[in-house]
Formats: sequence, structure tokens, C-alpha cells
Amino acid sequence: MNIKRNLSLLAAGLVILAALKSQAQSAISGGRVDKITDNDSVRTIAPFFTPATTSKKTPDSEGFIQRWLLLDPINKSIRSNLVFTNSYLKTHFDTAYFPNQFTVIPKDRDQIKVGEQELAWHALESPTFNVKLFRLAYGLKKHTYAVLFWAVTIVNSPREVKNVRLAVGSNGGSTWWLNGQEAVVLDGDRRMVMDDCVSTRLTLNKGKNIIRGALINGPGLSDFCVRLLDEKGEPIKDLTISLK
Repeated sequence: MNIKRNLSLLAAGLVILAALKSQAQSAISGGRVDKITDNDSVRTIAPFFTPATTSKKTPDSEGFIQRWLLLDPINKSIRSNLVFTNSYLKTHFDTAYFPNQFTVIPKDRDQIKVGEQELAWHALESPTFNVKLFRLAYGLKKHTYAVLFWAVTIVNSPREVKNVRLAVGSNGGSTWWLNGQEAVVLDGDRRMVMDDCVSTRLTLNKGKNIIRGALINGPGLSDFCVRLLDEKGEPIKDLTISLK
């Protein structure tokens, strides 16, 4: 009986040790579970992005914006996502990384320099509702963790629309502006959830409207999703998305 009991205790101990080892490995990797990345020896942004075209582009069936200008990630010193308080985000997003960062409408492959980093803008479209920044950085052979991303797009509206809300989800902290006005702040260590935070009521201008976003993340995957909701909370779909 004692032998059986000792064997049972030994087996239980081995299971616990295996679980602890798994947790430790997960913590070291930032909790990353990304089998596609693990098996990707080529390191490409396909199939997560395609080059943006000049053809007419509308939001997807649920109103999400899929055409963006995305800047190569800016390397940052971040050990934990727990530091992403509102004041932390304001400090880091208000920092001047490149000229006219709150007004510029870049072109595909435009080059800028941030510190010692040579960075480029990429005009891309996401086939899914969420824009996978981790996959962008990985595919371009850039840093994937402890990074800051910038994103810009232009929403063309056939009419003025009042009481609009900008709805955003991001992994991790981010701030978003509509026509130069700060609209949404997502602070803290969070996973991306659609419509995680929505703005106060805004006005969408007839013609061009510029959405600009900055997202920062330490360990873990990075992505975001953005759409515009009308005063009834329904996605606005009669828009066209352009990059100039």
C-alpha cells in the first residue's frame, strides 16, 4: 500500500513540476502562443497583409477599417505592460519621434529616422478585421516586443455625420485621434477586444477625415481594430478608405 501511495505522490509531483515549467516558459516568452511564427522560417508579412491599392475600399461587413499606413516599430525600453497608465501613454505619445508626427500623411515607403533607427512607412491592407502589428514587425525582421507603432488612415464620408463614436480595441496600450482631436485612450495591460473603448460623441466631416493612432507594447502580441459607430451604435459602412 505504501509503495502505491508513494508512486501516486511521485506522479502527482511530476505533473505539478511540468505545469510550473510550462508557466515559467510562458512567462519568459511574454505569454506568447504563436505557432505560425514558430514555424515561419521565411519571415514574411503574407498572408497577414497585402499591399494597399488605389481601388475603392470600404470598411468590411462589420465596419472595420482595413487599409492603413503603418510605420516600422520604434524600439522602446519596456519590461512590463503594467506601466501603461494614462500619464505614461501621454508622455510617450507626446514625445516628438519624427517631424510633423501629428499632421503628416506619409506615402508608402517614405523613410524617416528616429534616433539611430531608419524606419519606413508601409501602405497595407489587412484581410481580417484586426491589424496584426506583431506579424508586421516579425515579417519585416524588426523588433517584435518593447515597441511603439504609428498608424494613419483617411476616411472619406459622403456627408457630415454627427454623434459618431470611434470604437477601438488594442493589444496593448494605445491612443487614437480623429482629425487631430484625441478621441480614445486604451491604457493598462489589455488584450485586443473589438469596441473595447469608444470615444465621446464626435462629428465626422463630409469628405476627408484622418484617423491617427499610436500603440505601445512590451511582451506579447500587438494588434488593433478600429471602426466608426453611428449614434445608434451601428457600424458606419458607407465610407471609403484612402491613404492620400
